[in-house]
Amino acid sequence: MSSVKQFQVTFDCAEPERVARFWCEVLGYVVPPPPEGFATWDDFDRSLPPERQGASFVCMDPTGVGPRMYFQRVPEDKVVKNRVHLCVRAGTGLVGEERLTTLEAECARLVALGATRVRLLRADGVDESCIVMQDIEGNEFCLD
Repeated sequence: MSSVKQFQVTFDCAEPERVARFWCEVLGYVVPPPPEGFATWDDFDRSLPPERQGASFVCMDPTGVGPRMYFQRVPEDKVVKNRVHLCVRAGTGLVGEERLTTLEAECARLVALGATRVRLLRADGVDESCIVMQDIEGNEFCLD
């Protein structure tokens, strides 16, 4: 039996805080309080060596149910499709036109935040419709 009770999702990215704040808006997540002894995350960041400043950022589910998300700066750009992606569950339990209407409305909200719509995958008798999207740094995710 596994002793693992929680997991964290980690994103490699160029601008950790920018990408983290995007996902906070998408998921309703929050930035946790800064470490003890620091009034703000900016204060904490300025205390780090220059090469570590802005190198990572975190957001979390305010209810404590969803996984913590960690964003870390990496030097290389994204060049291939993600092997793992998030599915943002906006249409859970909905089918047909009601599902499409809900997905399209959420897609419009996310595009306004900087996401990119890639394509609509229509229901095929096995899977319900979903919209393939990319976040502000090109990481794929599904709106389903």
